[in-house]
Order: sequence, then C-alpha cells, then structure tokens
Amino acid sequence: MTTLLGISGSLRKASTNTMLMRNAADIFHPDTFIEGDIRFPLYDGDLEQADGIPAAVQTLSDQIKAADAVIIATPEYNKAMSGVLKNALDWISRTEGNPWKNKPLAIMSATAGRSGGERTQFSLRLGMMTFRPHILQGPEVLVANSSSEFDDNGTLTGELYVKLLTELMDELRRLVEVQ
Repeated sequence: MTTLLGISGSLRKASTNTMLMRNAADIFHPDTFIEGDIRFPLYDGDLEQADGIPAAVQTLSDQIKAADAVIIATPEYNKAMSGVLKNALDWISRTEGNPWKNKPLAIMSATAGRSGGERTQFSLRLGMMTFRPHILQGPEVLVANSSSEFDDNGTLTGELYVKLLTELMDELRRLVEVQ
C-alpha cells in the first residue's frame, strides 16, 4: 500500500500547479493520494506561543510523516517559491520531530513564463535542505507557458512534459521501493 502526498504551492482554484500535481499523482498511481492543505495563518511566533501549532499545520505534518513519498508543485513568484508554500514550510518546521527527514520528494513547477520555474525549484531545494528529505535531482519538470499546456479536463498535453513527468514519477516510485 503506497501513500502519496501532494502539495501545491498555489491556492488558486484553476491552478496549473495543482493540475500538474494531480497529473503526477495519476502517473505515480498510488494506492492512496492525499492533497495537502496549506491554507495556514501567517507564521507568527506570538501566535504559536499563545495558541500552539494550528490543527491544520499538525495535520499536514502528520500527513508528510505518514506518506511514502511527497510531490510538491509550485509556481514561481518573484523569482522564488510562493509565499504560501514558504509559510507552510516555516510552520511545519515548528512541529515535533522532522516529518521530512529521509522522505522521498519530487518537485515540479508550472509557470506563466518561459523558464517554467527554474528559480522556484532552486529556492525550494534551498528551503528544503535543512529538513533533509531525499529530493530527486531529475529529470526537472518545468512547465512553461502553463496556461496552454493543459486541456479542459486539466490533463497535461505536451508530449515532452508528459515524458519528463513520467520519468520523474518512475524515479520517485523506485526510491519508495528501495526504502
């Protein structure tokens, strides 16, 4: 029984990153797929001290810990990962233990621009280093001009992107199987 957790760094209803994450999950074909929720309050040490870890944060931390693997799809906002994703990582870092440690992790991005999110993936890799997951190094899935790369059903259409996403999910599955 394989459990895959997906996290989208975009909250938009029609997010191409959420579509990309769902396409990745379909290709990976886990027994259970969970979409993580990162609609957290902004991290504030005073809030944490007064109220503790929000329930939604603890839920995501527990989901990360329980998952066999995690995929993160994030847009590029101002040359870096989205603020909501960074905020989620900050909150998760405040939970007991380290749910990310040795966790197989695949990252991908879909952006409106022509680079497909090279800088966001770099910033995400940098932000994840302290958590020590097993981040797959490739193939890089960088979906450029993403609004034109999905059909009306949210299915990724570009042959090269589907090929790369399939290779990435095959690598993630292989990593899960050897752990």
